[in-house]
Amino acid sequence: MASTLSTMEAVSAARAELADGVFQHIIVFFSVIHDPDVLIEALKQHFPDVPTSGCSTAGEVGPLGMTQGGIVFIAFPEFGFRVMSEVIPDIDIGGVERASEIARRLRVQMITGVSRAAKDNIFALVLIDGLSDREESLTSALHWSLDDMELVGGSAGDGLAFQRTSLIHRGKLIRRGAILFVIETATPFRVFKTQNFEPTPIKLVVTAADSENRIVYDLNAEPAAIEYASAIGVALEDLGPLSFATYPLVVKVGGEFYGRAIRNMNPDGSLSFLCAIDEGLVFTVGRPRDMVHSTLEALEHIDADLGGIDFVLGFDCILRRLDAETGQLRHKVEEIYGRYGLAGFHTYGEQFNAMHLNQTLTGIAFSKPQGRIQAP
Repeated sequence: MASTLSTMEAVSAARAELADGVFQHIIVFFSVIHDPDVLIEALKQHFPDVPTSGCSTAGEVGPLGMTQGGIVFIAFPEFGFRVMSEVIPDIDIGGVERASEIARRLRVQMITGVSRAAKDNIFALVLIDGLSDREESLTSALHWSLDDMELVGGSAGDGLAFQRTSLIHRGKLIRRGAILFVIETATPFRVFKTQNFEPTPIKLVVTAADSENRIVYDLNAEPAAIEYASAIGVALEDLGPLSFATYPLVVKVGGEFYGRAIRNMNPDGSLSFLCAIDEGLVFTVGRPRDMVHSTLEALEHIDADLGGIDFVLGFDCILRRLDAETGQLRHKVEEIYGRYGLAGFHTYGEQFNAMHLNQTLTGIAFSKPQGRIQAP
């Protein structure tokens, strides 16, 4: 939806566009310029009989490309999908135990009476407060409690303010929580991730940190921001989101490198992160790969595997967008997203099975529907 529309106008326009459909569930990804309470009332008014959920974003991705200030609607049809969802409240206080219990319950409810072959048609989706600092433990708990079910999702954002994120679920505003969906579909799908960085020989060891709050004070026994700036050849005063996007810090897990994104530099010269950190952790400084090539390669492979992509629900790190803008690649990336019908939002972190990631694109690619699932 266009960012110039008011919240009520945007939801009304979406209702008009979706007038001919009957839906299982609608998920909305919305800019923080839209008051969540107003959005909830608008959704109740225009979609009174449809369960709705969603979260605030660091930017939206949809038919208009990459936007800021909009609302993206993902409408799951009544036929072809079954959607179950539940809120995981207070994830920073006993959230892991509740998450495991909820995941097991939703999984059992979904697979009861379902054939072994049909279980391959079920996946899980999670939206998490991106300022909770609990994504790693929550994602791991969900993954193991869901057994062999694939899990994907994104962390809610609030632009680049890093102040307050919002989630909504069935007419209620959720803070410090998460929403878990378990979804069955008659449509063949693939869960995927892609990233556009590669490691350099430069290593930075965390030598002083506040793990609970994801703050690194020292790298290589030097003030963190100073050491990072020196490693990437940037003046300290020039450090900011664009530097963090261009020179990601990555860690090696199981033979593969994963991003551990810097959120911001603090006044005392420490660095706050969007992923878990700990003393002794060894960072490798990354350098960007061609985002256009890596993204296109991933989606082309999935397209061939599925026999054609109909739609992609995507969770794209905010630092990838900044990287695309810095490298003047935004329009090329938008063209790829448009070609494969990708819609979703820019995140403060991405979930992929048992892992919470940064500087990746994760998602679910759907082929054209092959059959129907009757709603219970």
